[in-house]
Amino acid sequence: MAQVQIEKDKIKHSPTLNTVLMVEASLKNTRELITIAELKRILPRKVMHQTLIQILDYLQISGKILIGTKGILWIFSERKELEELIKKGTEI
Repeated sequence: MAQVQIEKDKIKHSPTLNTVLMVEASLKNTRELITIAELKRILPRKVMHQTLIQILDYLQISGKILIGTKGILWIFSERKELEELIKKGTEI
């Protein structure tokens, strides 16, 4: 019984899918290096700092963004963009 209570205490609030998609869309639309403070300013709704950090960790783990000392950069390439790049490339 005590083990169940300890595990419940460890569970944090998870961001909703809408919040994750909102942050993802904002980063995708900037197409440049952006700081966390700038990201907070451009988001359509306010997001708690800890929730934003959780979302950024998820996006970095999933390979969609890079987080560096100077900011955050969207690096994920949509499939249609990738197909266009492949068409323009040279086959070896």
